Amino acid sequence: MKNLFYIFLLALIIYSCGTRNRNFKGTDANAAVNDTVRIANDSLEYEVIVIEPGFNLFLNSIARPRAYYSQTYLENKNQFLVRDYNARVMQPQRFNSNLYIQEINYDPNIDYGYEVNYLIYNYFVFISREYNQKFSVPTRI
Repeated sequence: MKNLFYIFLLALIIYSCGTRNRNFKGTDANAAVNDTVRIANDSLEYEVIVIEPGFNLFLNSIARPRAYYSQTYLENKNQFLVRDYNARVMQPQRFNSNLYIQEINYDPNIDYGYEVNYLIYNYFVFISREYNQKFSVPTRI
């Protein structure tokens, strides 16, 4: 009887160490949907969509809370960060074209509001932390 117990315990340990490939594809699809952050304002005709694995988690756990920075601070930072980012998009031979895919149309003369500026700034903070990128304007957390 003792041997049967030890065999059962060993089988249970081996079974629990196995991988779970059954839910892997479903988990990835859900992660991509959950990591999509969208902000839109139809009256100003702008839309910000960020589809980046881990960005939503970053916003909810690591990023500074909303109202930590002033809108003026975020607008000033974003003006330089977007310019640097767009320059990298235009140089795919020098910078990773998988990371710098599309230009960001950011006009410093338009008041996008706090939420959009907060989202864009934190996207740059996320990129600098996640992919070890250095921008011309330091991004801190």
